[in-house]
Amino acid sequence: MKITEQEVQRVAQLANLALTGDEVVRMAHDMSGILTHIDKLNELDTSGVEPMAQVLYDAAETATLRDDVEKPSLSNEEAVANAPISGAGYFKVPRVIER
Repeated sequence: MKITEQEVQRVAQLANLALTGDEVVRMAHDMSGILTHIDKLNELDTSGVEPMAQVLYDAAETATLRDDVEKPSLSNEEAVANAPISGAGYFKVPRVIER
């Protein structure tokens, strides 16, 4: 699959990245190479491979997951109690995006 320079520029804009022309060309080339490699991997026959959703194997006595037990959640006041700055029940943070 070929990634165009326009697609790289669009993604860079969404990520708020300033890329030079040379970087756009290099990123388009690198990303196209990655997708080409993934296309090659998709050609592999994995019909005999059992899917894995967990890295843990089915062994109840050695499983490291705890039981999912419902507990009461924090109140709004408890949640923001240790916040450096809060107000009206919300965390307040400094503005980081200037657009």
